Amino acid sequence: MLLPAAVLIIMFLIIPIALTFILAFTNTRLISPVPGQFIGLQNFSNLFTDETFWASLRNTIVFTVVIVPVQSAVALVMAVLVNSKTRGTTFFRTIYFLPVVTSIVVVSMLWLFMYQKDGLINLLLARIGIEGPDWLADPRWSLFAIIVMSIWQAMGFHMIIWLSGLQTIPEELYEAAALDGASKWQQFTNVTWPGLRATRVFILITITIAAFGLFSQVNIMTQGGPLDSTSTLVYMTVRSGFQQQQTGYAAAISLVFFVLVLVVTLIQNFLTRDKEASR
Repeated sequence: MLLPAAVLIIMFLIIPIALTFILAFTNTRLISPVPGQFIGLQNFSNLFTDETFWASLRNTIVFTVVIVPVQSAVALVMAVLVNSKTRGTTFFRTIYFLPVVTSIVVVSMLWLFMYQKDGLINLLLARIGIEGPDWLADPRWSLFAIIVMSIWQAMGFHMIIWLSGLQTIPEELYEAAALDGASKWQQFTNVTWPGLRATRVFILITITIAAFGLFSQVNIMTQGGPLDSTSTLVYMTVRSGFQQQQTGYAAAISLVFFVLVLVVTLIQNFLTRDKEASR
């Protein structure tokens, strides 16, 4: 009974990981009559002197640092608003969740048209006397534009997670806090926020993983430009491995990306560990 699952895991997980570690130290190309040769650390040496790599690393870190707190905070506010037992909350939950179930390709194409120089966003800004930039063609605004679109697209998913956490908090705690004269803000800081600890950890991990894996938006909207201002590590890996057919170089980027994600995961585990259980 374990054989089918074991075969799939070996074929699509174990073998690719092993090949990545092997290919990273070779000059293998995707389509080439010449077999790859062992070149040691040459791929890593080239990588650490590649300006595109450092730009991609910087963009990935900036995107993650901004997305994690902003998206989680916006999603939490939305969850608190739709958690009230009033008419119309089901409708708003559905509306907020629609971008999540819409294909990221469709969403990216929609925002691509909205971000054009004469697109909807600049037309709305012109109504209030503001001249909007060429969002995706200006290096100063391109990454910011993708960040805004990514927050809008995924915040509904995390709103649902926050909402599930809110509904696990006993109503009696809020009633007791109200009897003690606690304000709404005091109820949130002393009842709601502590009760969402497990949910916070899950939200933090899922948003971080999604942020580090940024690819589809960049591939459709900017293709890493302008001037590598939106290139990310995942996009650079795919471009190097498939478009430029430098399989060995792409494998080296993947290993560096693996180490980066491993370090961030260890830091997250340390910061979000249960201090009471660790004593």
